[in-house]
Amino acid sequence: MTHDRDDEEGATDAHPDEVAIGTDEAGKGPVLGPMVAAAVRAAPARIPDDVDDSKRLSPATRRDLAEALRTSPDVDVGVAVVPTERIDDPETDMNSLTVAAHAEAVAAVAREGDRVVADAGDVSESRFARRVRERASDGGPSVAVYAEHGADETYPLVAAASVVAKVERDARIEALDDEFAEYGPVGSGYPSDPTTREFLRRYVEATGELPDCARASWSTSEDVLAAAEQSGLSEF
Repeated sequence: MTHDRDDEEGATDAHPDEVAIGTDEAGKGPVLGPMVAAAVRAAPARIPDDVDDSKRLSPATRRDLAEALRTSPDVDVGVAVVPTERIDDPETDMNSLTVAAHAEAVAAVAREGDRVVADAGDVSESRFARRVRERASDGGPSVAVYAEHGADETYPLVAAASVVAKVERDARIEALDDEFAEYGPVGSGYPSDPTTREFLRRYVEATGELPDCARASWSTSEDVLAAAEQSGLSEF
């Protein structure tokens, strides 16, 4: 693969005992719940050997690893949560929100001169790296950022961040099952999940509006509202 790299390429050349930061996000595409980004600051050698891209791990393994990372004295973890109302803000977009989430997570753990490896959330790796660096360093420690597509499959620190982000988001989605028990289960929150679509249908049918956990600007939400309106008209 040819990467669109910038002058911070050296951010990936960390010695196993040299502290660096990995960052990744979970929940960019779902129609329900927040997007969550996580940053993990540690020496790569301090990351558990069984850490992997979160998508390759079972939920139980992810939870155990996230707990181990959060409680390790050798690891610092930062988390940034982007709620649905911020996602629905017409003054922003998902690319900018992804940059902001990575930067906020990094800023929570960064120290002056840290090197950061990010899972690129933009078609241009170098643009994403530049934007995260500028945002994370604004008013805080200056950091160097390198971004790469699929970094969670290559760099242990980024894989660790992907695990923390995924576990945090999953916990928030699971909490929705209790909050909306009358209409649930809510499913995974992804538009392709029939359980999620059925939850939205039931909620809108009963209340005439979307739940506050739904991203109103997503086409799935618009489709559910339109279907409910059409169903109501057909009753006349």
